[in-house]
Amino acid sequence: MKKLLNTLYVTNKDAYVCKKDDNACVRVDGKEVLRVPLHLLEGIVLFNYAGASAPLLYACAARGISVSVLDEKGRFAARVEGPVSGNVLLRKAQYEVAADPTRSLVLAKRFMAAKFYNSRAVLLRHKREHPENGDGLSNAIDTFSNGLETLGSVASREELLGVEGDAAHGYFDSFPPLIRDKEVRVEFVGRNRRPPKDPVNASLSFFYTLASREIATACESVGLDPQMGFYHQPRPGRASLALDVLEEFRAPLIDRFVVALFNRGQLNKTDFEFDAGGGCFFSDAALKRVLDAWQKRKQEEIKHPFLDEKVKIGLLPFVQAQLLSRYLRGDMNDYPAFCWR
Repeated sequence: MKKLLNTLYVTNKDAYVCKKDDNACVRVDGKEVLRVPLHLLEGIVLFNYAGASAPLLYACAARGISVSVLDEKGRFAARVEGPVSGNVLLRKAQYEVAADPTRSLVLAKRFMAAKFYNSRAVLLRHKREHPENGDGLSNAIDTFSNGLETLGSVASREELLGVEGDAAHGYFDSFPPLIRDKEVRVEFVGRNRRPPKDPVNASLSFFYTLASREIATACESVGLDPQMGFYHQPRPGRASLALDVLEEFRAPLIDRFVVALFNRGQLNKTDFEFDAGGGCFFSDAALKRVLDAWQKRKQEEIKHPFLDEKVKIGLLPFVQAQLLSRYLRGDMNDYPAFCWR
């Protein structure tokens, strides 16, 4: 099993990252402010990209350390990667399944079944813990239950898109009761993006982006092509397979994490800024705080429902990528999507 290592997040817009011996060094105004051994890293994420040295990028590519570049609002810009490795036969099998509408629909349904199951589980848990909000969640819970029953009869990707769209709309309509910060709750009137218009949407979009990059890295680590999806269709510059797998994790890992940040007082409206176009994004101080919380969250352990053993949350993308690769190779009869308990 892959060991969960650290991700280095560089948020200072004046920081420059370089290689010194076998370390990643962060410099600001020519002075070294941080040094991290490369063997302790699995990824580097650069915000407000100021620069990184060619020797560092070369060393990261050679060691399989992903280097991602995000803008100051957390939107993905670019990624540096080394030579593609892995079993060419696995990718061949992946492309064959993706090109077959019947077989790709089977996998797409697995991703959606996990999404519906996990979203319903999140709402059911909140309803048990906060019965005063139960009435506002019941419709969405029923929508996901009906969606799970409907999946078996879905005959096309287009039909599946419609089922998911209805469920997602109901889910985010029921989302406000989960947030106890009244000011933030009132501003959230549904899912919006590109750009997100309020603190909750800004947080969701940001962590969806982070998670999708981590999943893409996991897919590559087992030899899968992260751009060739089964539910999300291929599009230049989009990691469609990573977005497929992300559907399994949205509600139980990211949505719950974001809600907890607000409910625990780790985030509030003052931690966000707005641009001229009305887009909402983290302040510099808040960005550092939530990234630290995310790193700690990834170190927590849960019992994997299929493996029946404890796994660190940060390793779940690698586990699912490995299970998916085994299914595509024919070593498993079905793909066990992640279902949260």
